[in-house]
Amino acid sequence: MSHIIIDGYNCIGVMHKDLQKARNNFINLLIEYRKVKGHNITVVFDGHKDGGFQETNVVQGGIRIIYTPIGISADDTILRIVSEERRHWIVISDDRMVSKGVWAIGSVAISCGLFLDRLNRSLCNEDRNDFYMDTEQKLSKRQKAIKRALSHL
Repeated sequence: MSHIIIDGYNCIGVMHKDLQKARNNFINLLIEYRKVKGHNITVVFDGHKDGGFQETNVVQGGIRIIYTPIGISADDTILRIVSEERRHWIVISDDRMVSKGVWAIGSVAISCGLFLDRLNRSLCNEDRNDFYMDTEQKLSKRQKAIKRALSHL
């Protein structure tokens, strides 16, 4: 079982006619994924534009959902949580600042695209690990860490 923290809007984007529906659909996918894999999953959504004045934490279907307060980004919240809750996190984000901070703390950052591909495969029973399958290529420490993290997803 892995500890996964996801930058929600980074994965689903914000260009939706009905952002709340897109967010709920993503959360429902994560709930199904958790049922299959059993991971501890936290998803963080930016509330800095239209959120409240306090961070909101709810649990839905075993998924911890955090809405950041006005003025605080999901990136800052993710880095705070990874720093404070000392465990080996798999952080899902395409943000370079988050990725750099996560690696510096000793956790692993994976792109949203790789994670969504793994999530879809798991939900479609096509779970296989073909990331970096070329054994001729010498992998960097970071690539090895990503490969290990992906094998847990």
